[in-house]
Amino acid sequence: MDFTGKHGLIVGVANKRSIAWAIAQCTALAGARLALTYQGRFEENVQELSEGLPHPPVILPCDVSVDAEIDSVFARVEQEFGGLDFVVHGAAFARKEELSLPFSDTTREGFRLAMDISAYSLIALARGAAPLMEKRGGGSIVALTYLGSERVFPNYNVMGVAKAALEANVRYLAADLGPKNIRVNAVSAGPIKTISAMGIGGFSSILNVYKDRAPLRRNVDAAEVGEAAAFLLSEAARGITGEVLMVDAGYHVTGM
Repeated sequence: MDFTGKHGLIVGVANKRSIAWAIAQCTALAGARLALTYQGRFEENVQELSEGLPHPPVILPCDVSVDAEIDSVFARVEQEFGGLDFVVHGAAFARKEELSLPFSDTTREGFRLAMDISAYSLIALARGAAPLMEKRGGGSIVALTYLGSERVFPNYNVMGVAKAALEANVRYLAADLGPKNIRVNAVSAGPIKTISAMGIGGFSSILNVYKDRAPLRRNVDAAEVGEAAAFLLSEAARGITGEVLMVDAGYHVTGM
């Protein structure tokens, strides 16, 4: 996987545990020049992390629930890079109370917020990226999802519904953007100790279940997910679109 001369936008880096950061490292080490976005309090984290990349990235604020900020990001990316080869969507959010209360107690506003940030934002990012990717003759978009989109996990609640919508977005966007040679896929990672994951009640027990029941009898790490995502972003996966690639040590194939 050679990303020499490629330019990418990675949305959703929070700290060194972020899956989005693992993807940033993998693609940057393979030669990509990156733009990284942050939201609010994570600016300092992203600035510090970026110092370890071989090429200084463009670092931009972006609240994916605000169209004007998304537009500003793509305007700056066009100014800096002239075009765009890939985008990573790592944005997800749900209110803590929506994850701890029974799912039937999900509020209208909590549902709207989770769907907006975790699912609709992929559409908004794809719309902004498409003209810049067309300048390069095509591109690749990868979103991050989880098995909670298909199965019920304790305390995942509205986020599972949002991830299901995200995966549907992947398929519809793949069909919509395919004629422009833009591929859209997702990586469904096993549980990893990210900031978002640690907000889910009983997360440690989920890690233990995966370790006991996954065919590989272990959990995956962020680097493994990063490399799988980099594959989907690369020319090696040029024939793959509309796919959800499972990177969970095989847990999803078990009946338990």
